Amino acid sequence: MKLVIVESPTKAKTISRFLDGDFTVESSYGHIRDLPKSKLGVDVENGFTPTYIIPTRARKNVNHLKKEAQKASKIILATDEDREGEAIAWHLVQALELNDQANPKLQNPNVQRIVFHEITESAIKEALENPRDIDLRRVDAQQARRILDRLVGYELSPFLWKKVRRGLSAGRVQSVAVRLICEREKEIQDFKPQEHWTIKAIFEKGEQIFEAELVKIKEKTLDKFDVKNKKAAEKIVKDLSEKIFSVKDIEQKRATRKAPPPLITSTLQQEAFRKLRFSAKMTMMTAQRLYEGLDVGSGPVGLITYMRTDSLNLSQESLQAAKIALDNLYGSRYSQDSPRYYKTKSKGAQEAHEAIRPTDPTRTPKSIEKFLDKRQFKLYDLIWRRFMASQMPDAQFDTTTVNIESENNYLFRSRGIKEFFDGFTKVWPVAVEEITLPSLEKGEQVSCEKIKPEQHFTEPPPRYTEASLVKLLEENGIGRPSTYAPIMSTIQDRHYVEKDENRRFKPTETGIVVNDLLVEHFPEIVDIDFTRRMEEDLDKIADGEIEPTPVLKEFYEPFSKNLKEKHETVEKKEIDISTDEVCEKCGKPMVIRWGRFGKFMACSGFPECKNTRNLKENRLDIKCPQCKQGDIIIRKTKRGRIFYGCSNYPKCTFATWQKPTGELCLKCEKPIVYPNGKTDGIMCSNKNCPTNTP
Repeated sequence: MKLVIVESPTKAKTISRFLDGDFTVESSYGHIRDLPKSKLGVDVENGFTPTYIIPTRARKNVNHLKKEAQKASKIILATDEDREGEAIAWHLVQALELNDQANPKLQNPNVQRIVFHEITESAIKEALENPRDIDLRRVDAQQARRILDRLVGYELSPFLWKKVRRGLSAGRVQSVAVRLICEREKEIQDFKPQEHWTIKAIFEKGEQIFEAELVKIKEKTLDKFDVKNKKAAEKIVKDLSEKIFSVKDIEQKRATRKAPPPLITSTLQQEAFRKLRFSAKMTMMTAQRLYEGLDVGSGPVGLITYMRTDSLNLSQESLQAAKIALDNLYGSRYSQDSPRYYKTKSKGAQEAHEAIRPTDPTRTPKSIEKFLDKRQFKLYDLIWRRFMASQMPDAQFDTTTVNIESENNYLFRSRGIKEFFDGFTKVWPVAVEEITLPSLEKGEQVSCEKIKPEQHFTEPPPRYTEASLVKLLEENGIGRPSTYAPIMSTIQDRHYVEKDENRRFKPTETGIVVNDLLVEHFPEIVDIDFTRRMEEDLDKIADGEIEPTPVLKEFYEPFSKNLKEKHETVEKKEIDISTDEVCEKCGKPMVIRWGRFGKFMACSGFPECKNTRNLKENRLDIKCPQCKQGDIIIRKTKRGRIFYGCSNYPKCTFATWQKPTGELCLKCEKPIVYPNGKTDGIMCSNKNCPTNTP
């Protein structure tokens, strides 16, 4: 019997379809070893050696896998193809004791490592025919990243507890993301709008009206701020009063718009946010399901290639399949005679990997829509269309540029555009407004109906969305495909940033204070260039160019020394928010503070005066059904999930996930609640009560 081990049960189920009875496929359920939570777990005095443990949740499964491995003639590790997957494979060898204990780096000939870009029958069988050893260099790179993150998080977090408040934490890459968001917020606050004007002319030719913009006065080409105010705009209007206008020149040409490249992790997250409004986390969770396999009528099959990649490479088989599919679906004019290749810009990109694409281009989104849920269908449709577009001809447009000049040498310009061939936009629509100009000839006079001055003010830079933040991180070499989504989730889970009404990031008061503290006292932790160089060093470790220990030592020694000094010299930072209210017990001002369950109001005289109040914004104006004295208030768990509890906690422990209505059930006298927070139905909070249905 041959034992195949993968990360997830879904992946195991899909792979088992393609293997005969000689194979048993089992799942590790993700990582089976990790650094301990209760201590640093890294010997900084002895080459930064990590100490791994098997978490309680994984022990039962590890014992099961050990028994299966003992019965197997060969163990095949089929974890994901990135560094994380390589590390999981290595940890499986250690935990299942499959290596030589005396020489752990000596690999067991009965243990094979296989990798594949997609979970299809042909890919699995090809991988089994081409096994390899575990790539220990990539394991070293993943381990170095894990150790770096542990050194920062485990040692810097207590500093934040001491200098700001308990419960805070710091992250090596996440802190850079928070800094970018804080700096953008400061740019917005410091922004001073600048006034500027555009001058447009409305021309008429026959029954057709068209618009042109002033671009030049005599010999001076205008820039954005040349017409600075209303007075300057009015002077131009006056200068052009009752002037004759004629066509100075006309230029016609054919323009092309290049087909977009296939998706990689960062652009998948950006496009899914832009087109589907998916968060990075939702995008990656949905992509994971599409990759690991879904039943589309004949059993589970992987629908897309591996979704954590920064490579634009495409296999020859996929390119041939794309041409066949395009010919059949849209005709030969929508395919190309030779494939289009794209060059990956990222220095550390794994060219052996592939871009994200459908495993079978002939499997159109419509043909499998009934087998997918709404999110899966939308994301598959996005990936399929982008891949197909990448192999389609460029779109072509006919453009006309007309320059119209007044008799006193004021030059206006109008541009017309008309689609000639839609090309790739047939499957990947691009917003292009067609503008039709009348038939004009050089030297021809045109009638000016109106000169229209328009006032404008410069806009502040926008807050980052998940898409634009991921793009900025990628451009600066911060993080890697596997880290973008966790970064987005972590900075929100830690309440350093939140989303505004437009789903854009803004820093919280806590995020600003923590960022200011790190920028002032630990600049290297939040420095973009430093973090990029660290990522490059990790890539070099993976490529075998450098060893991990010197990289870790070079980072840790100055960091540790600085941290010890700052513990002694940095004063505690207050993040209390002043209010206009006064403590009814001692007369001192009340301030807003943060506690275990979110914001609350407290006396600034603490600890002498321990008076507290719940914020009005968190109060439901409903008496507690349990103690009849406290009020029901909105609270949050550490992970940000909302629940409802009594303001007299801990004296009264009433709490519920559902929003109480303030009424009691007539049958069991338990609180009546709104199911799932919605107000279009009510139910009893007692699960055993017959009225427990909305």
